[in-house]
Amino acid sequence: MVKITLKDGKQLEVENGSKVADIAAKLSTSLAKKALGAKINGERAELMTEVNDDCKLEILTFDDADGKWILRHTASHILAQAVKRLYPNVKLAIGPAVDNGFYYDFDADFSFTPELLEKIEAEMNKIVKEDLKLERFELPRAEAIKLMEEKGEDYKVELIKDLPEDAVISFYKQGDFADLCAGPHVPSTGKVKAIKLLSIAGAYWKGDEKNKMLQRIYGTAFEKKAELDEHIKMLEEAKKRDHRKLGRELDLFSIKEEGPGFPFFHPKGMIVRNTLQNFWREMHQAADYDEIMTPVILSESLWHQSGHWDHYKENMYFTKIDEGDYAIKPMNCPGSILVYKNGIHSYRELPLRYAEMGLVHRHEKSGALHGLMRVRCFTQDDAHLFLTKENIKDELLNVIKLITEFYKVFGFEYFIELSTRPEDSMGSDEDWEAATNGLREALEAAGLPYRVNEGDGAFYGPKIDFHLKDCIGRTWQCGTCQLDFQMPERFDLTYIGADGEKHRPVMVHRVVFGSIERFIGILTEHYAGAFPAWLAPVQVKIMNITDGQIEYVNKIAKELKKKGIRVETDLRNEKIGYKIREAQLQKVPYMLVLGDKEMNDGTVAVRSRKQGDMGVMSLNDFVAKISEEIDKKISSVD
Repeated sequence: MVKITLKDGKQLEVENGSKVADIAAKLSTSLAKKALGAKINGERAELMTEVNDDCKLEILTFDDADGKWILRHTASHILAQAVKRLYPNVKLAIGPAVDNGFYYDFDADFSFTPELLEKIEAEMNKIVKEDLKLERFELPRAEAIKLMEEKGEDYKVELIKDLPEDAVISFYKQGDFADLCAGPHVPSTGKVKAIKLLSIAGAYWKGDEKNKMLQRIYGTAFEKKAELDEHIKMLEEAKKRDHRKLGRELDLFSIKEEGPGFPFFHPKGMIVRNTLQNFWREMHQAADYDEIMTPVILSESLWHQSGHWDHYKENMYFTKIDEGDYAIKPMNCPGSILVYKNGIHSYRELPLRYAEMGLVHRHEKSGALHGLMRVRCFTQDDAHLFLTKENIKDELLNVIKLITEFYKVFGFEYFIELSTRPEDSMGSDEDWEAATNGLREALEAAGLPYRVNEGDGAFYGPKIDFHLKDCIGRTWQCGTCQLDFQMPERFDLTYIGADGEKHRPVMVHRVVFGSIERFIGILTEHYAGAFPAWLAPVQVKIMNITDGQIEYVNKIAKELKKKGIRVETDLRNEKIGYKIREAQLQKVPYMLVLGDKEMNDGTVAVRSRKQGDMGVMSLNDFVAKISEEIDKKISSVD
């Protein structure tokens, strides 16, 4: 018998060699029906996997991220099988599951068109109906190479040759189709109930620009058609909200060929940016943070000392100054450390909270760049906290409270992940355990649910990640809070304790927005460009009906500007309906339409972007209304 420990901590004994599917059936008939795979001691596994030793076991359904991954991994094999059925001469490259879907790379002597995708998708649905069993088999290295050579699969041969000499070479067979694969998969193609092919893109073999350009087909898969339909609806809505499109239309920012990955912010984009930064400063001043600014370029030796050279060098830019070696900073933490080291500190001063809007540069591959979401130059709203070990719990709770207050203003819900030690890390097991336990205790003290993301911490410490949920259900990782015992050690940071002796502080690294640029991209899509009044580049558009009201329009504009309200006027000789439509397209929160009646009565006719015609009111009443929205930062989505 072997002992199984389930996700909830319960234990049961099963016969040695029991299959995961049988264990699921023993636990619950409904669970067995929904099961797609499992995690055994944290590793993904199939339902047909035999359990031969005591282990931790988690049964995976489509509700689990890993369950989705297994189903979509199988969908990628169904795509490859469909393409080979229809076009036998096409060569296969790789086909993994990815966030929200899957893809497969192909080498074909023709272009995959949208019409061909429809044909391939129909063939995939046939394969699903055939309910083909997925069977794993293994071959010695030489036989595996021979099999792929016989099939003419050059890319698979190259992949096998890249594997270690003693690697297990595994394949998966479904009907007459077999593919090189480590697995795992669902038991049969019939489990993949709903499939949709989404797009085509170019992709270099192995991501190397020196290699051949392949054709990548993206798709997604769900258990139920209703879930797929909802996802497609979300994707269509996301296209309308694409921040790159809205950024152009609303004149917020641009990306130029002269600076790929380096965004240009236009005047209206700067208003959004500065408003966010001013809000950030208000919140941090109230939370007793001190703002600092550190240089963009620092000596290369600093990055050796911090550990970035060993763990982050490939993402950095370098330069020479006066024959010395320097690096453009990819992170702000070493600069904050140098500020801390500028003096002697007492335990009475701690915690010290240094906040910085720090410009950083990180090298991203050109294929990964995406509007404001993935850039090479961005501003992190960083903070570095220096504290005693006794401060850890309370200070982490303060950070969680501050981040929660920020996100509430924008109407975001969020969920939390606790990310643990990665393979590429520095420091002792004891330090990592203490840091991880510190984060876990703070989350539990705050009463917040969280899930563990194994191996995704920073190289210097574990972290709490805050994933925002926008108005159409997408999630974005923004805020993070990292507990670090390593940097204080590497930089020999100290404070004088109550005993008069030197002690080592602990560091907390944390961001709220994450990156100002990316957060603006997220907000643009969250609000579909219709920013709330407090954040909108233009808060009020004032328009005349005839030339007779031009003077009155300018007078009202002047009065509003005195109140700190951002105003534009539209005095063009155009019909008022046209002017209103244009202001609506520019997502202006309020429009004031001024005709002879309003001019004679000293009033304004108010139109809301959201509510339409709000009638006529005095200027004072309108100012009171919009000022309340701005002051309270009312941020509902239209």
